[in-house]
Amino acid sequence: MYEHFRQPLASRKVFARRLARNAGIAAGIILISLGIGVLGYHFLEGLSWVDSLLNASMILGGMGPVDTLHTAAGKIFASFYALYSGVVLLAAIGVLAAPIVHRFMHHFHLQVDQD
Repeated sequence: MYEHFRQPLASRKVFARRLARNAGIAAGIILISLGIGVLGYHFLEGLSWVDSLLNASMILGGMGPVDTLHTAAGKIFASFYALYSGVVLLAAIGVLAAPIVHRFMHHFHLQVDQD
């Protein structure tokens, strides 16, 4: 997937393609997670689709819920979804940042080897 440290630095085109692929993976992770949240809020708490989307988006983004939860199932779901969302957000950022960090480290490793 990535070039070995003895290989030359990837071209800008390869890097852009790699970054786009990882951005797509990160977006997919976030969309699937958002879908889980919307379904959970809609079916367990009885919120409308728009309110479910709002609550899931706010928790996934780290802001917290908007609506007051009334059912025990909704509260339990929200607590687990909040924990899950924190991990997913960090994972998505890691997937998105991996090509950038790799290129940065590979670039400086090549400079050290050349000296």
